[in-house]
Amino acid sequence: MNPSGITSAASLATDMCSDSNDSSFPEGRLEVMLDGQPVGLPPQRRSLPAIRSYLETLALEQHRILWSFSVDGDPAVSAGTFLRVAGQTIGLAQMPLQLVENAIQQTGQAHAAVQRAVSQVMINEAARGAELWWSLAQGLKQPLLTLSLLPEAVSGPANGSASPMQLRRWQLQQLAGIIQEVDRACQTENPTALSDALETRVLPWLEGLLETLALLRLTLRTAPETAGRAA
Repeated sequence: MNPSGITSAASLATDMCSDSNDSSFPEGRLEVMLDGQPVGLPPQRRSLPAIRSYLETLALEQHRILWSFSVDGDPAVSAGTFLRVAGQTIGLAQMPLQLVENAIQQTGQAHAAVQRAVSQVMINEAARGAELWWSLAQGLKQPLLTLSLLPEAVSGPANGSASPMQLRRWQLQQLAGIIQEVDRACQTENPTALSDALETRVLPWLEGLLETLALLRLTLRTAPETAGRAA
């Protein structure tokens, strides 16, 4: 995909070549891509923040948002030398679906972490198992926070059902109750009780959330097709 205008915007810049005094990248040509297309950079744009800012500007010119940013194929950007920077943009209309995709990814990661913890707490002392749980508990709300960014119109009430905001509140209350149950299991100082609580309370909640998100993703994916047929 080549968003219109990127080439013209990039043409105002000159290609960035290697500089022996610049430790950001080794000798050779730095490759910068946006939506699969090469981008030329002004000579002063040598650091990762400067490159990212430039790509952000190119995206905004086209009413798009820089959604992903990777360095040498690694989305976890770090300092040091690098040879390739790649950015991916999305349009504003894609934001709701992308938010749901992110929530699904966050839920899946939390599920995998809790699944590992079910066995890990069994082979550790009670205090260590409790610390592991408290570390995991901090991230359980993240998918719900991501969903809270969805516009009301995207997942609004139907047939008298609860509004998205009411649903988020209910989900947070439900999560708080589950966390309190697992906390009580920690207080027993019994690794088996903690493991059982993770397996019977936390994992089912995450699995239910994944099912809800999958349905919402399907709805968002088919909405344009339905609108097109109606037209």
